[in-house]
Amino acid sequence: MFAFLAENLAPIMFLSLIVVLLLGYPVAFALAFVGFVFGFVGIEMGLLPVNLFGAIPDRIFGQMSNETLLAIPFFTFMGLILERSGMAEDLLDTIGQLFGPVRGGLAFAVIFVGAILAATTGVVAASVISMGLISLPIMLRYGYDRRVAAGTIAASGTLAQIIPPSLVLIILADQLGRSVGDMYKGALIPGLLLVAAYALYIITMSIIRPPSVPALPAAARTLKGWKLLQRVIISLVPPLVLIFLVLGTIFIGLATPTEGGAMGAVGALALAAINRRLDLAMIKSALYATAKLSSFVIFILLGARVFSLTFYGVNGHVWVEHLMTSIPGGAVGFLIVANLLVFFLAFFLDYFELAFIIIPLLAPVADSLGIDLIWFGVMLAINMQTSFMHPPFGFSLFYLRSVAPTRAYKDRITGTTIQPVTSGQIYMGALPYLGIQLAMVIVVIAFPQLVTHYKSGRVVVDPSTIELNVPMPGEGGANPFGAPAAPFGAEPSEGETAPPAFDAPAPDFGSPTPSFGNPEQNGSNP
Repeated sequence: MFAFLAENLAPIMFLSLIVVLLLGYPVAFALAFVGFVFGFVGIEMGLLPVNLFGAIPDRIFGQMSNETLLAIPFFTFMGLILERSGMAEDLLDTIGQLFGPVRGGLAFAVIFVGAILAATTGVVAASVISMGLISLPIMLRYGYDRRVAAGTIAASGTLAQIIPPSLVLIILADQLGRSVGDMYKGALIPGLLLVAAYALYIITMSIIRPPSVPALPAAARTLKGWKLLQRVIISLVPPLVLIFLVLGTIFIGLATPTEGGAMGAVGALALAAINRRLDLAMIKSALYATAKLSSFVIFILLGARVFSLTFYGVNGHVWVEHLMTSIPGGAVGFLIVANLLVFFLAFFLDYFELAFIIIPLLAPVADSLGIDLIWFGVMLAINMQTSFMHPPFGFSLFYLRSVAPTRAYKDRITGTTIQPVTSGQIYMGALPYLGIQLAMVIVVIAFPQLVTHYKSGRVVVDPSTIELNVPMPGEGGANPFGAPAAPFGAEPSEGETAPPAFDAPAPDFGSPTPSFGNPEQNGSNP
């Protein structure tokens, strides 16, 4: 029994963590609990050193001094201020008017506004709740299919997961030991392709089932011509400026992600002040929510540090590496299994928990197989995006459920009775977008250059092509120590300098040598 435990302590520890999580305990405390329990078991069995947990203070202070993680509260605060400043409402109203005459115009507006909010807020909850409160009643008013409307809002909110400045990309970059800026550059094209795929789905629905995505009636299109153009410019310019302030400065190398987040927070405060919606209550509410989310992240991170300390001590990383590298198919087989693992764990864990528990185990294996870690991270970020859309535990579905109508109500404009949106309709509407997200994972696996374009322009040197040619002494029959110096007194050969002659007379510089003791020569009597 003792030998069995000693050989299999790592897999038993990992399975115990899954059991504790399924029992419903908070992730941060479950990680720390399992780490401490198995750490003491390993010490009692003599498998781990007695002073194992003496390294925990250093690990904690190492994480607290990690400047990369400062970007999380900055971007969270920026997103919360923008969500409360009315920017999402203005964008949805304006772009809805712009696409109103087109079938599915409101759905297009939700998708594009979701992309803009993702590039400015980076917070899924803020995007889903804002669009659910603003656009869902309008879509129901004008006859949108409830499944299409609910799925579009929930999926568009999850774009904040993959379009920079995403919080999960910051966490992944930290866990993978890579630059946040490179992670942002790598995720940009897949994120935009995901937006295009969502729009293509709406176009398909407008062709296959036109009544499910009707155009906005003429009576509802109150803005036309120059007024509409002016409204579009006024509504789009501030968020686009903020996007450049945050992402543009990071991409061109003027600012680090932490500095970009700080500038974004200041820009969000400025936009709220311009909209005359900045007050002390809003700032206090945003600060409280930011502190709550940041504390949540830090506690999970510290619990993961305790777990990983014990897990690595019992050679758990070696067990995982042997397990994953033994999968047939090499790197492709590993990528398929890793994505399947993340997909199924996303039914029970959210993206923060997946990033802190699973990624540190998979990253060393990916690195040993020669997989680009930025590509690997972006791929898993798209996969972890599905954790928001999984029925029945998807957080994006929960956010939408909290603001969707649960009972029939009378519309204040048309006067008609609007039926409620059921949870089943929300779940069914999420399934097509879940399939699109999984298809995007396959596309990124098949075309890694969609992510690895971040390397363009860099000078890449293959160490195997480097040659060092050092001439060996005596090569070609020559004296290995060079030609010997000519002996003293010998005539120098052509091109050589004559050696000094130590018995030669002193040179005459054209003036008599002064005599300091002769008054006649010095001209005075001392």
